Amino acid sequence: MKNYKWQLMSNNILPKDKITLIKFIKNSNKFTNGPKVIEFEKKWSNWLGVKYSTFVNSGASANLISINILKELNSKKKEIILPAFTWSSDVVSVINAGFKPIFVDINFKNLALNESLVKRKINKNTLAVFITHAMGFAGITKKFINYLKNKNIYLIEDVCESHGAKLGNKKIGTLGTISNFSFYYGHHMTTIEGGMISTNSKEIDRLAKMKRGHGLLRDSQDNKFIKATIKRNKYLNNDFIFSTEGFNLRNTELSAVLGIQQLKRLNSNIRIRNKNHRLFLNNLRGDIFFKDFDLKGSSNYGLHLILKSKNIKLFKKILNLLDKKSIEYRLGSLGNQLRQPYLKKMKPSNSFKLLKNTEHMHFFSVYIGNHQFLEKKRIIDLCQGLKKINN
Repeated sequence: MKNYKWQLMSNNILPKDKITLIKFIKNSNKFTNGPKVIEFEKKWSNWLGVKYSTFVNSGASANLISINILKELNSKKKEIILPAFTWSSDVVSVINAGFKPIFVDINFKNLALNESLVKRKINKNTLAVFITHAMGFAGITKKFINYLKNKNIYLIEDVCESHGAKLGNKKIGTLGTISNFSFYYGHHMTTIEGGMISTNSKEIDRLAKMKRGHGLLRDSQDNKFIKATIKRNKYLNNDFIFSTEGFNLRNTELSAVLGIQQLKRLNSNIRIRNKNHRLFLNNLRGDIFFKDFDLKGSSNYGLHLILKSKNIKLFKKILNLLDKKSIEYRLGSLGNQLRQPYLKKMKPSNSFKLLKNTEHMHFFSVYIGNHQFLEKKRIIDLCQGLKKINN
């Protein structure tokens, strides 16, 4: 593995985090899902501004559980609209639950679903819109949220890359029916691997906690519901009533301890990331790079280089510069999922032509790491190097 001078993420787990984990291990005999998980869930809910949260082992697991909850709440409608510019687990969760994914293009302002295109796709079979708040941007408007409410369409939020982004005074992840977060190592905060499902619905929270743990009734954390269900199932062992279809997607006490520590400095990390992003955009060439983003409420995840034109030679020069400066990068950002092998049989006709912005991101964009340990001089040095490139 190459040792980059500028990594996507660096030092996201601090020495004091490790010390806290060591103390916990020495003083505790409980390491699987337990009281620390519950404590982390409550603290996360308070930080986000929701009533309930469920800690799972990844953001992908959060997606899987959330879409399966939708299946249980409404099995008649079969279509879920989502961007082609997203992570595979969003799409896979839709397919695995038996729904049909309907793909829509994005806009460059916030790299999220084009709301006008979504409206054209909505019909009597539309169950939900599964939005990806990509790369730290707030990807939705209040007007569109109200539109979905009036249509009785669920809004599911993928906030895996956008912890702390806001729409007005509300955090992204509090706007829809369910929101999903990732605490992977490279994200705004980390539990090494981990994810969270957040909601204001008691019913959804109950289902999330049961589906996380095999579907077991006792994991619902809802005493009234537990008593009522036991009463209806008197011929079953009370400890082993499987109330819903479930999985084993639990996380551990160790991850929760780390999450509690990381949450303490999340707001500070977001401020630093946003400051880095503004410095980057202020020094970035505006003649060849798109930089007219809607930064209102953003919580930056990565520094984007998106060409304005489809210039292959220029793009190769940019990548050569990144390689020369030993900067780690990711091509295409999230990329166009419809180009992936697992969706080969599901591609609609003319799919690529209908996804112009997604296609442009796939072939003419790259992002590099932005984090709280990134030195300002590196940002300035890169921008100066980019200014010398002939287009």
